[in-house]
Amino acid sequence: MGMRSRSTRLYTASRRTAVAVLATALCSAAWSQSDCKKPVYLTLDTGHMEVAPFIADTLLKHQVKVTFFAANELTKTGDGTLGAHWAPWWRERGQEGHSFASHTFDHVYWRADLASDTQGTQFLVQPSAGSQAGKKMHFSAAQYCAQLKASAARLSALTVQPTLPLFRAPGGKTSPALLAAARACGFAHVGWADAGFLGDELPSEKFSNQALLAKALRDIRSGDILMAHLGIWSRKDAWAPAVLEPLIVGLKERGFCFATLRSHPSYQAWIAAHPS
Repeated sequence: MGMRSRSTRLYTASRRTAVAVLATALCSAAWSQSDCKKPVYLTLDTGHMEVAPFIADTLLKHQVKVTFFAANELTKTGDGTLGAHWAPWWRERGQEGHSFASHTFDHVYWRADLASDTQGTQFLVQPSAGSQAGKKMHFSAAQYCAQLKASAARLSALTVQPTLPLFRAPGGKTSPALLAAARACGFAHVGWADAGFLGDELPSEKFSNQALLAKALRDIRSGDILMAHLGIWSRKDAWAPAVLEPLIVGLKERGFCFATLRSHPSYQAWIAAHPS
C-alpha cells in the first residue's frame, strides 16, 4: 500500500512538472510572438517531398512556424503529397503549430479567362497532378472552387487543424476573374514579395544556392512573404539542405522573426470573417 501511494505521489509530481514545463513553453511562445517586431512569413508549397523530413527537422530545431500550401502532387516516395504515405508527416506538422492552406487539389494552373456564359466566367486550366494531369480543360468558377475546397478539406483531415481561408494558385498565376471567383467561395489569394521569391525552382546551373542565399539575406524586409517548396523536380542542386537553415539563422541574426499567415495584417480580417 505504501509503495503504491509513493508511486501515485511520484506520478502526480511528474505530471505537475510536465504541466509546468508545458505552461512555461506556451507562455514563452506567446511572449516571442508578441515581441516579434520584424516578422517575415515563410510559406512552403508542396513538391516532390524528398526534402520534407529535413525541412520539418530544421523548422522544429529553430522553432520556426510556417504556412504550408498543399496540393496532392506527385512525390518521390509513396503516393501523392496528400496521400496516406505522408499522412503522419502532416499530422506532426499540425501538432507543431504550423498553418495550412489550399494550393488546389490537383495543382491546377490557370492559363486564361474564357468567354462568360450563364454560369459566369469560364477558365482555361491545366492540372499538373491527378487523373487529368497535363490536359488543358475548361473550368467554371464552381469547379475551381471545388479544387480549393478539396485541398482544404484534405489538409484539415490530415493535420487535425482548421485550414486558413487562403490559397495560392500554382505558379502564382491568376486573373482578376479567378481571384473574384475564389473570394466568392471563401478564399483569398496569397502571393509573395519580390525579395521573398527564394528561387528554389530556378535552374541551379544559373542560380547557385550561395547566390540565392546572399540575395535573400540582402533583400528581405520586415513583412515580406517568402516562398519555397517541399522539393523541386527540375533543380539539380537541391535548395533546401543548402539554403534553408543558413537563411533562418541569418534572418534571425538580423533581427527578423517568423510567423504564419494567420497573423499577417493583410489577412487577419479575412481569416476572422471566414472561420473554417
